[in-house]
Amino acid sequence: MENPVTAEGEGIKLKPEKMIIGQLYHCIYEGKVFLFFKDEEEMLHCYEVQDQAAVKEIFANPSDIERILKKYSQNE
Repeated sequence: MENPVTAEGEGIKLKPEKMIIGQLYHCIYEGKVFLFFKDEEEMLHCYEVQDQAAVKEIFANPSDIERILKKYSQNE
């Protein structure tokens, strides 16, 4: 399945029509980690991860991003 969120040279490309409602999508672009979420009303939400420890860990292990996000979300 094609990823509806991709980082390219000219920016982040979104295909909201391919997003599954309620699923979290992520993207690493220009040294930042972005999260995208489409809700039940089909409204698109975008967040930047601000926790520098989480960002550093994600950059070191991008394939583990979901586990890392879950770990840091449980710390609050």
